[in-house]
Amino acid sequence: MADIPKPNFKVDLNPLSSVKKVIGIVSGKGGVGKSTVTSEIAVALNRIGKKVGIMDADITGPSIPKAFGITDKARGSEEYFYPVATQQGIDIISMNLLLENETDPVIWRGPVIAGAVKQFWTDVVWGDKDYLLIDMPPGTGDVPLTIFQSLPIDGIIIVTSPQDLVSMVVEKALNMAKMMNVDVLGVIENYSYLQCPHCGEKISVFGESNIKEISKEKNINLLGQLPMNPEIAKLMDQGKIEEIENTNQLDKVLDTLNCL
Repeated sequence: MADIPKPNFKVDLNPLSSVKKVIGIVSGKGGVGKSTVTSEIAVALNRIGKKVGIMDADITGPSIPKAFGITDKARGSEEYFYPVATQQGIDIISMNLLLENETDPVIWRGPVIAGAVKQFWTDVVWGDKDYLLIDMPPGTGDVPLTIFQSLPIDGIIIVTSPQDLVSMVVEKALNMAKMMNVDVLGVIENYSYLQCPHCGEKISVFGESNIKEISKEKNINLLGQLPMNPEIAKLMDQGKIEEIENTNQLDKVLDTLNCL
């Protein structure tokens, strides 16, 4: 009996676009600062001369446009949509850029949301990009599944925080990536510590981190431990994340992406 071919769910990139590497930024749970990390990585890549785009795939909770201070709406033609560029040239598409009012809720069922994400790939003119970062919604629901099945993901970066359930959360993300044959480039621990501005002492606000042990146990790269930084939170709220002064803590992330 002949083998039954496996279904191919891949969708074609917009014909007016060329994207060299597609990187998913994922988390097993919300509240770990995944969108902040995505924004910081995009800024760091842009500063070393890479052409970068961000697909805000968190359809019901988009936050990327606000981080970059974007208020313009995405332009469209009968066939295609065009992303909105930030002040420093990072192209962004997000549901907020298509809504009449950014505070309008998106009350859609999962398959409709997943379809919108596919259109961000097929109907958006990304142009020539070295990296397209996909800011995914937390968890392992319809949108991550659709992205893993439909887009040519070159790898994912898992963002987590130093809390007791971090091992379970990381393992969920790892298991989904394994099931979908997606490479895990590494893990970033966000909110790892708070550094005292006076004495420099590192304060473990969420308890002592065990991410080094977890990454070793799971055989994944630890790409960084980022501190809680009130200045970054302020820049995100003001839409000025591109003014972040220091991205050196993301050097290992950049090295990993440059090696793909």
